[in-house]
Amino acid sequence: MDNDSDYPRLDELGGVRALQKSMERSRAVVANREAIAFELLSMATTRMTDLVEWDSQGNVRVKSVEEMPVHATAAIKKVVMTRGKEGESRMEVEMFDKVQVLRVLAKASGLLDKAESDDKPSVIDVQLVRPK
Repeated sequence: MDNDSDYPRLDELGGVRALQKSMERSRAVVANREAIAFELLSMATTRMTDLVEWDSQGNVRVKSVEEMPVHATAAIKKVVMTRGKEGESRMEVEMFDKVQVLRVLAKASGLLDKAESDDKPSVIDVQLVRPK
């Protein structure tokens, strides 16, 4: 085994390839972290009123894309259009799960992390002075 050809190449091992792919994904996330943060914040802050409006009679109208704030379109997961037997159309707008998005944001921001000092007792400086 004096020669390099006696040892397996590291890039041929499965664990190394998986690690390399993971590192490439990590680089992609770091390179696009502002865009990712914008998308997550958009999903978290979009309200139903950014997408639809309704009047006092209960008539609902989906806003046109031009009327929607730019961030609101990131929160749309799916749009389904259906036509009834009598020709009436129905539109369903499904948004991403806001609670799940908020969990991801809270975790990423460290909001859910327990502070290290929470479990530590307070230190009180006690000085004993004896009488003279």
